[in-house]
Amino acid sequence: MGITEPDYERLSKTVSHALRHEPWLYELELDDEGWVPVAQLLAALRLQKEEWRELDVSDLEKLIDASSKRRHEIRNGRIRAIYGHSIPGKLKRKPSCPPTMLFHGTSPTSVPMIKVNGLVPMKRQNVHLSTDEATAIEVGKRKAKEPVLLRVRALEAHETGVAFYEGNEKVWLADAVPSQFIEF
Repeated sequence: MGITEPDYERLSKTVSHALRHEPWLYELELDDEGWVPVAQLLAALRLQKEEWRELDVSDLEKLIDASSKRRHEIRNGRIRAIYGHSIPGKLKRKPSCPPTMLFHGTSPTSVPMIKVNGLVPMKRQNVHLSTDEATAIEVGKRKAKEPVLLRVRALEAHETGVAFYEGNEKVWLADAVPSQFIEF
C-alpha cells in the first residue's frame, strides 16, 4: 500500500498495543501463544485511521523488517508480539538455555527492592533481560537518567531451575530471577 515512513512509527505502536496490551479493544482474541490471524489484525487496523484503510500484509512485513528491535513475527498467516505482554494470563512459552550472562538496566531506586526480591516482572508477564550491556543501559534509561546495570548469571540460574525464554536476538525473558544470581 505504501504508507509514509513517519506513519510506520504510529502503526508499530498500534500493533504493539493490540498484540501486547489490550487486544480486546481491537476485537482480537489471542491464542495461548499470543498469535492472531493477520487478516483479523489488518481488519482492526484499517478501522483505526483513514490512511490505513488499504493496509496489507506487506505493510506489516515492512514494519517488522525495518524495526531495530524485533518485536513481532508473522508465520503461517498469523502474527504475534514476541515479548512485552501485559495482558492477563500467561502466554505459553518454551524454556530455552540462556547465554552465560544477561543484563538488566534499572533505576537506582529499584536496586534495594531487587536485592531483596530479585527481578520480578512488575506489570509485564516476564522479566526482560538484554544480551548486551549497551541495550540494557538504553532500556534502563527509560526508568532513570543514569540507570544501574545489573549482570545476571543466567546459565547458572537456569541450571538451578530458573526458566528462561528466548525473545529475540537481543532480548531474553524470565519468569523471575532470584537475587543470588544478580551482580549489582
